[in-house]
Amino acid sequence: MRTIWLRMRMMFCVAVMCAVLFALFSVIGLLTGVGATPIFYAILALVIVGFQFMIGPKMVERFMNVRYVSPSEQPRLHAIIDDLATKAKIPKPKVGISPIPIPNAFAFGKTKRDARVCVTKELMSRLNEDELRAVLAHELSHIRHRDVVVITTLSVVPMICYFVFYSFLFSSMGRRRGASAAMAIALVAFVVYLITNLLVLYASRIREYYADRGSAELTGKPYTLASALYKIVCSTRIDKEILKSIEGMKAFFATDPSKARKEVTELRKADLDMDGHLDAYEVEVLAKGAKISTIDGIMELFSTHPNVVKRISRLSS
Repeated sequence: MRTIWLRMRMMFCVAVMCAVLFALFSVIGLLTGVGATPIFYAILALVIVGFQFMIGPKMVERFMNVRYVSPSEQPRLHAIIDDLATKAKIPKPKVGISPIPIPNAFAFGKTKRDARVCVTKELMSRLNEDELRAVLAHELSHIRHRDVVVITTLSVVPMICYFVFYSFLFSSMGRRRGASAAMAIALVAFVVYLITNLLVLYASRIREYYADRGSAELTGKPYTLASALYKIVCSTRIDKEILKSIEGMKAFFATDPSKARKEVTELRKADLDMDGHLDAYEVEVLAKGAKISTIDGIMELFSTHPNVVKRISRLSS
């Protein structure tokens, strides 16, 4: 029932995105004098979303520099994923390694049979066996819930809106005729960009809570995912230039890398014995004393991931 509710919410987001694209194209057609029918704009919106669905996995592979590995190359990784995939009752995904210098794991693909799970070497070197298993269970839960396809498809819409805004803004500056119409299109596209970006962020946060719960169900040890999140946040130190380059792909990270510095302060308070990881007792203590400020709650609206302290609090239950 929980999975059905997640899928309904994700499909709602896709429907809204298609409607937004339809509205944007209709406004552009109206202001530029293009006499296309509403059906044409509806088909165009569906074609763009469908095209993103088809090329999404290749885009992720290229952006994250993914290299797929065999069981002989990474026996430990394959053994864990084999076991978890069996428990999750899904086909075993392809297994890959990404060289980006950030502790991270991510899942992507068009269908359950086309799914891929990738980890960075940084993640494998920092997590113990149980923590790595919990993170991989989280990623396989994304595949089981089919939310990977949706988030990959949704992510392209804000990019399209921003491209329209950027193109028409500068074209309005370089000509006299039609400058007002081009400026109007640019402003509409920018507003739509902001709205669709918030929708993508909302969908991304929803799926993280469901995947956290899926990890807890598959491993039976929710505190190990909490400990893994703690280690990931504490070891995420990203140069501003690298952070800027991955801005559009933050939904494919275990936590929001741009918020790591702030979140680590709160999480370190929970590490009572300062041994670098969280046990069941420490997770429970953190959950009981966790308080999210109003500012943090507002800032969460602009993040791809829920506040880590909130995620750990939910895991404790």
